[in-house]
Amino acid sequence: MNISFVSVRLRDICLSDKSRKKEFGEVGAKILRHRLEQLANAANLEQMRVLPGHWHELKGTRWGQLAANLDGANRLIFQPDHDPIPTKPDGGLDWNHVTAVMIIEVTDYH
Repeated sequence: MNISFVSVRLRDICLSDKSRKKEFGEVGAKILRHRLEQLANAANLEQMRVLPGHWHELKGTRWGQLAANLDGANRLIFQPDHDPIPTKPDGGLDWNHVTAVMIIEVTDYH
């Protein structure tokens, strides 16, 4: 899967071992690296459903975004990077056709 980042700063934090550890600690950095590797190795978003990380769509003010669990309450927040976004006939996101995502942030949104 193709992965892009909402900002250069976020990309640099996510892709640098040193920066990840500084921002998220040893455990958080390790899990974040693993989640990004899972995304990079997947052909589409549907493949993520069966992997650890509780990959799920968000609701409310975060509608259109997705998340994966990291450590504690931290989540990797991302969205499909397609125009238009692939949808099913009922209007829901078609995970089978999402082959590119944009990382939005790593945060505790709870």
